[in-house]
Amino acid sequence: MKPSVTLDRDEDGIWIVECPAIPGCVSQGKTKPQALKNIREAITLCLEVRAERGLPLTVETQQVEVLA
Repeated sequence: MKPSVTLDRDEDGIWIVECPAIPGCVSQGKTKPQALKNIREAITLCLEVRAERGLPLTVETQQVEVLA
């Protein structure tokens, strides 16, 4: 599995990482590599919890074209 993640920096310079395909799966780190390491761990844990609860592992995500 190779889910997409989003990366952004907050006002304090902390990297915020989210996996849109897994509701509620968010992590952070002081550096980009640390944030990516943390989201990998978060994804693993979120998938375990979703499986235990009988929830779908992921939700559908899709890219759409927006004309400006």
